[in-house]
Amino acid sequence: MLNSDLATEFNSLLPGQTTSEGPSRRTALKTALGVGYAAAAMPIVAQTAINTPSDGLNVGEVNFEVNGFKVPMYFAAPAGKKNLPVVLVIQEIFGVHAHIADVCRRFAKAGYLAIAPELYARQGDPSQYGEISKLMSEVVAKVPDAQVMADLDGAVQWAGAHGGNLAKVAITGFCWGGRITWLYAAHGPVKAGVAWYGRLVGAASPLTPKHPVELAGQLKAPVLGLYGGEDGGIPLTTVNQMKEALVEAGVKGNKAAKGSEFVVYRDAPHAFNADYRASYRKDAAEDGFKRALAWFKSNGVM
Repeated sequence: MLNSDLATEFNSLLPGQTTSEGPSRRTALKTALGVGYAAAAMPIVAQTAINTPSDGLNVGEVNFEVNGFKVPMYFAAPAGKKNLPVVLVIQEIFGVHAHIADVCRRFAKAGYLAIAPELYARQGDPSQYGEISKLMSEVVAKVPDAQVMADLDGAVQWAGAHGGNLAKVAITGFCWGGRITWLYAAHGPVKAGVAWYGRLVGAASPLTPKHPVELAGQLKAPVLGLYGGEDGGIPLTTVNQMKEALVEAGVKGNKAAKGSEFVVYRDAPHAFNADYRASYRKDAAEDGFKRALAWFKSNGVM
């Protein structure tokens, strides 16, 4: 059974994406981190999927160790450059597949060391799931927030040892990763965050004890929230709740909360940046990426 919070995200996904067809019958599965798509993400809309070339970049897969576990991670960076600003790119529920790797390359083209750790690595391989409901209940629901925060800390440390400037770190994430963006902005050493349609409210559980609305007063970095007005799983009422929490925290002196903002794309659904899916909305996605770059620059990351 999905808990109520995971069910909200599950219900926000597009119809027709809960097929039980197994991975063996897929034609676009990933064979390595950042390659292909998770089975549960099917069907792929090939004509809109963006493929950013890696020319001029160093890209690849590495591992870094956290509490004795080797966490796999995709990275992309301008070739031959050091002292780079760093951006953590946080996965959707489908893990670090081709779309997330492509987002890393887009940031690398803009001058960043972009890193995307596989944050479900201890719980399972999302590429092997053909049903979103099973992926959510058997993998995603078992990932503790504390584990994620520690893994992101480890990813940042890796970046600092491999050409990244730890005085200039940002975070951005999508769907599941959008929520994590808010959490890490209240936890880690980042200067700014951009959360794409991440869940803002929810019931507490042992693995997810707090949600963004409860952490507004603890933000250490301002967050830009990019949300869809037609998101069936994240009502605008919850966006308004978060806005109110940020205002209250700002009044109490939290500069990061006071500096946080929202942009709502009125006609956009959930996952409007996912160019490989039918939910993709080109205008909103392109505008959001431009705003993300501008947000990082204005907050001293670039």
